[in-house]
Amino acid sequence: MGPARGAVASARSRKRRGRGVRPVRRHRWDLTPKQAIALQNRMRTRLVLRGGPRAPRLVAGADVAYDKATATCFAAVVVMRSPGMEIVECATASGRTSFPYVPGLLTFREGPILLRAFAALRTRPDLVMFDGQGLAHPRRFGLASHMGYLLDIPSIGCAKSLLVGEHEPVGLRAGDFSWLVHNGERVGAVLRTRDRVRPIYVSPGHRVGLRSAIRLALSAVTRFRVPEPTRMADILVGRLKRSHLGAGTNPP
Repeated sequence: MGPARGAVASARSRKRRGRGVRPVRRHRWDLTPKQAIALQNRMRTRLVLRGGPRAPRLVAGADVAYDKATATCFAAVVVMRSPGMEIVECATASGRTSFPYVPGLLTFREGPILLRAFAALRTRPDLVMFDGQGLAHPRRFGLASHMGYLLDIPSIGCAKSLLVGEHEPVGLRAGDFSWLVHNGERVGAVLRTRDRVRPIYVSPGHRVGLRSAIRLALSAVTRFRVPEPTRMADILVGRLKRSHLGAGTNPP
């Protein structure tokens, strides 16, 4: 079942009145790939990779889709109340991007639109789960780390596929995991969220430690493989993309 249409409509109707969840740190986005890599290398040294909320009440999921034909990014953020995982608020944004496709630099293409979706929220989450990587990134600064650092909100990456690293086999029971190691460094975990179902790749983003990232990801899993907040964000962003492309809309 997808995000409740009433919740989405309510979030949109309140967009102008809300103050939004805005970044506390900023940087230029109109960078060359070389400049973007240099920026990642500088910012990654400022990440906090320990701690994490013990029992977050409001957990958000964030996801981004991209349409190659129109160079358009679509972003969605869904805030849910834990532990029942009821939808509290949803927000979306879309827009064209000029940053090229460069592996490891996708945040520079997707980040500005994603920040617009966060700015449309009235509710500030205690934790954000991103459908992407955090520390498990070639330069230890994936989407979850980058956005978590800019927003200064505890964040984790919950990816469906492997980007970097190696790991030992994972047990078949829900909660089993194996450490993900890249260049001799532990960067995340390969986590089985349901019995005998393909694992996901969990890594800290910002203000969350390795073991806390595993615990928090598991706490948001319901009947499906991926945590419910990122699953709902994926459904919503897919709906947004289909709506725009089906209507032939030119995003702002």
